Amino acid sequence: MHFVISATYGPTDPTRAMLPFIFAASALQDNDQVTIMLFADSVFAAVEGAAAKLVPVGPPNRYEEVAGHRNVAPLACKPCLEARGLSPSVLDKRVKLGGMNDFHAAAKEPNARVVNF
Repeated sequence: MHFVISATYGPTDPTRAMLPFIFAASALQDNDQVTIMLFADSVFAAVEGAAAKLVPVGPPNRYEEVAGHRNVAPLACKPCLEARGLSPSVLDKRVKLGGMNDFHAAAKEPNARVVNF
């Protein structure tokens, strides 16, 4: 299975911001493929070191486990990054820039399921 995850929540709601990564970690436990696209304020999680500071209420932070996994393609929305005044140079090096076309391409792959947070 290939899960294509869209995330939109940022650091002002750390529990919601971490839910896409928690779901992705569960999928990875079953050897699934994951594409995670960070849209809107969720791009702040892709800033180097920022995700480690997100402390969700209840479940653990799973950013590192997901971002570095070989079955994961982490993407950050380039227009979303630019709209927030962030430079690509501040991003976690494992995160690639992308856009809606990349999300669409992943979503239409065989065996893909889209999950939105």
